[in-house]
Amino acid sequence: MSKSSKKKQSVVKTESKSTDDAQPAPTPSRPGKSQFKVKTPEEKKQAHKEGIIKTAVAAIIGILAGIIAHMQLGVGDDPTIKWYVIMMFIVGISFYVMKFSFPLLKIKPKEFGFKDWFYVEFIVIDFCLVTWTLLLN
Repeated sequence: MSKSSKKKQSVVKTESKSTDDAQPAPTPSRPGKSQFKVKTPEEKKQAHKEGIIKTAVAAIIGILAGIIAHMQLGVGDDPTIKWYVIMMFIVGISFYVMKFSFPLLKIKPKEFGFKDWFYVEFIVIDFCLVTWTLLLN
């Protein structure tokens, strides 16, 4: 056989496989596992809006915590008070403030996972430390 006849046969074979042998959609390997849901443009807009609100609320709480830390602790050089203990108090208080204020902003905190809470608490601590540092200068 020549090369051109082999090519024609392979083209014919692949075409017949694709049209005649329609295979069903693949099923997930784990039957209990859910598939990813494709979001509509409205759902994407809503998720984006909620993300901005979550970040803004966390930033405002962090700025307020930084101002309060500066007013109460000043430089923070008292050896009896450790700064990391203060940060843990800020994390705890901000968690409950956000947990009870998010429903007022139409955000469902019950749907938050570890990653979401870690993100907003990181924003709070970051803004708190930056604000406190700026006020010290």
